[in-house]
Amino acid sequence: MQGFHFELQHTDPSGARAGLMTTPHGTVETPIFMPVGTRGTVKAMTVEDVRRSGASMVLGNTYHLFLRPGADLIERLGGLHRFMNWDGPILTDSGGFQVFSLGKLRTIGEEGVSFQSHIDGSKCFLSPEIVVKAQEQFGSDVMMQLDECPPFPSERKYVARSMELSVRWAARSKAARVPPEKSGQALFGIIQGGMEEDLRRASAEALVEIGFEGYAIGGLSVGEPKEIMQEVLSYAPDFLPKAQPRYLMGVGKPEDLLYAVGRGVDMFDCVMPTRNARNGHLFVDGDGGHVNIKQARFREDPSSLDASCGCGTCAHYSRAYLHHLYKNREILGIMLMTQHNVHYYQALMKGMRLAILEDRFEAYVKARLERRAEPLL
Repeated sequence: MQGFHFELQHTDPSGARAGLMTTPHGTVETPIFMPVGTRGTVKAMTVEDVRRSGASMVLGNTYHLFLRPGADLIERLGGLHRFMNWDGPILTDSGGFQVFSLGKLRTIGEEGVSFQSHIDGSKCFLSPEIVVKAQEQFGSDVMMQLDECPPFPSERKYVARSMELSVRWAARSKAARVPPEKSGQALFGIIQGGMEEDLRRASAEALVEIGFEGYAIGGLSVGEPKEIMQEVLSYAPDFLPKAQPRYLMGVGKPEDLLYAVGRGVDMFDCVMPTRNARNGHLFVDGDGGHVNIKQARFREDPSSLDASCGCGTCAHYSRAYLHHLYKNREILGIMLMTQHNVHYYQALMKGMRLAILEDRFEAYVKARLERRAEPLL
């Protein structure tokens, strides 16, 4: 079985990186944005739509798939790739963020997390070992360790205890896995430590000592101001090995991606392009960077959503038509707008990669931000 491998191809003077990440289900070019397929589907998109968007790797959520339909069933049906008819690479997150967002419905202990299912209230338990086993049953190309994601703001003592627990869980996750030379699957560790530089450094050093195929920066985009997130990103990637992929979890807006790639991050995921599309918020070049298709001014607008976009939605449908579909709650509207937003993100990543390879990343960022209303802090 072809295993996991990362090759760093080129680093721009800014620090932005271009690489190749090889998995059992194909090779992907980095930097990469993974559309979120929470329950084995990217909402409002077929896998054919996802491929046409330019996406080469998708994300699934262990928490939701563990509860329904269950890891045993997915394994019996041939694994997550066959189950959802996606033959490209899949990363599954650990489900930790979803569990910890349950608040009073969960209890954290050394062994793991006890919680009530949001579906039927039944009692469930996740441990580092159970989470790794479930992801092995899914057959995902990249697995994530179970970690605790502290909210913002949190007291330093709590953040430190939480980070140390996540490190212990990381060690247990690695000990529980099938050896990668047999499975072909990669396992990533997740650095935590809140907004504290010394805790982030300690977390990274401990995880690197344990040893993983890649490393993620967790615990951001949890309510902190953009300036604080960028402060953490100004140092956290430097704590991670240069020869392995760096993954920023759950981020974010286009300008966030531009900043993080410039700090040496390789991988991203976020529900923003799909969720925003369902709410009529569309990413475009020009118009301040976004269009709210609900607005009455688009009722008679015959122009395409984004003249510079190469997606099928922009090629064949007008703003007036998308406005009409949204106002009448037509499913097609959500589908067309989701296709556009996901395509927009993929085009952004491809543009960044080309700029990195040609040593013009900073000029690319400047040109992109001039088309958007929100400046890069």
